Amino acid sequence: MGKKLNYGRTFLIGLAFMSISSFWQVYDNIIPLILKNTFELGETVTGVVMALDNVLAIVLLPVFGAISDRIDTKLGKRTPFIIAGTILAIIFMLLLPVADLAVNLPLFVGALFGVLISMGLYRSPAVALMPDLTPNRLRSKANAVINLLGAVGGVYSLIMIKLLVGKGHRPNYEPLFLSVAAVMGLAVLVLVLTIREKKIAAQVKAEEALWQEGNQDKEEAKPADAGKVTVLAPEVKKSMIFMLFSIFLWFMAYNAVTTAFSRYTSEVWKLEGGGFADCLMVATVAAIISYIPIGQISSRFGRKKTIMGGVLLMAACYFMAVFVKEYTPVINVAFALIGVAWAAINVNSYPMIVAMSEGADIGKFTGTYYTFSMAAQIVTPILSGFLLEKVSYATLFPYAFFFSLAAFVTMTQVRHGDVKPQKKKTLLENFDVED
Repeated sequence: MGKKLNYGRTFLIGLAFMSISSFWQVYDNIIPLILKNTFELGETVTGVVMALDNVLAIVLLPVFGAISDRIDTKLGKRTPFIIAGTILAIIFMLLLPVADLAVNLPLFVGALFGVLISMGLYRSPAVALMPDLTPNRLRSKANAVINLLGAVGGVYSLIMIKLLVGKGHRPNYEPLFLSVAAVMGLAVLVLVLTIREKKIAAQVKAEEALWQEGNQDKEEAKPADAGKVTVLAPEVKKSMIFMLFSIFLWFMAYNAVTTAFSRYTSEVWKLEGGGFADCLMVATVAAIISYIPIGQISSRFGRKKTIMGGVLLMAACYFMAVFVKEYTPVINVAFALIGVAWAAINVNSYPMIVAMSEGADIGKFTGTYYTFSMAAQIVTPILSGFLLEKVSYATLFPYAFFFSLAAFVTMTQVRHGDVKPQKKKTLLENFDVED
């Protein structure tokens, strides 16, 4: 019983993550354009606004995740948050283009704050739904399915941006926001109608109990000190510190580009409407396709070398982009390589943290990993935005190149956690990525 993953059920569970990913793609690319072109806010202030989601995430995600752990309703622990969060997010999100057309800044700020709170309300419960309804030994495959659906949500929004955002200084964004609201609402509606959280959770719990009973001898064979919390050895701690700095630095580079790219293409490359979406779609699809070969490369050469190769590749692409003064289809090749590079980094960075913290408090260092990545995503939109406003848009890619190169330097000081991963049992498991 329960030896194989229920792919159909996992797909339905992943619809919540797909709806979340579709929203964030629009948020990262369209909100900065509205702030700049409609409300004529400076790049520094725009950077502050774009950092708000990460500031709120640090506060809201643990809070609502913990609350959903403790409640018990007829719909289960996570489903009420997913329903309420999605409904509120859609309502507030649809006010954004209204405020844009009316040039009503107070309404826009209020709606934006409301949608960010709403997304924070159900983001953690939506992510937690998969492990709740999936046996522990099958979660790697399930997480791969969830990540693929998240990528589908992001690509869907990029396609809608390409098709529905008209040309001109201030296009009408209502069709775009309606299309994203529709997929968010439909995805969560299908999830709610097909997934009975309490019933499935009870089944999974019973299956886990039977499986553990059948594997009791293996559990008893574990060393007596298994799970004991210890401190990191000094040399391992040094590697951990440099690893965390590396994480901070490459997020400083990558997130600066993702949050400013739509504005950069408008100002420097003179692209109109949703033309910028082509590059981002190419990068996203290239990252998805590269997960499998990257897993094989990591198995052969190790995680550290794969990460360092990815960082160098990303830095090289940013350096080349410095000299591109107008859009040409060739630039899509560079963005495909950036997608591959980012995948190489993401696939291997969190597992290195886990490998170094093994035997110590893995949960603590998992939290630290996200603290450093979130901190970078709070700082970099503001810092890069300040440079865009006070110096020039030409600073964007040199900025990203500098922080990518700095990440490569700090990675050279990481001496631990470089474990060659075992070959995945199935192709799907290559998509089990910690983002």
